[in-house]
Amino acid sequence: MEISRKKLRDEVLERVKYVKTCVLAREICLVVRTNRAVLDPKDVQEICQYVSKLCKDAGCEEQSELCRKAAEEVLKNEEKYLEVCTQSCMKCGEARTPQPKKASYVS
Repeated sequence: MEISRKKLRDEVLERVKYVKTCVLAREICLVVRTNRAVLDPKDVQEICQYVSKLCKDAGCEEQSELCRKAAEEVLKNEEKYLEVCTQSCMKCGEARTPQPKKASYVS
């Protein structure tokens, strides 16, 4: 029984890590992209840098690098920023997400 408990614990901790990094990053990114008209470029830059850190913490190096580049571009060229941000979102969508587990019996 202890082995199955340990395995389930590992799965739960992996899911929590995913929510703390990937889910949070995607939600923040969506909020920024849908509301960028009311945000200052400096706000967007700061938020993109934070999202980049979340991606890096999740082990998604390519997405992190794209967010970092978007953060740099937002102050220079909005069109380039949007292009890089879109690439990052697509890469994030291609990333492997944990599959939800069927309900397990836990006593």
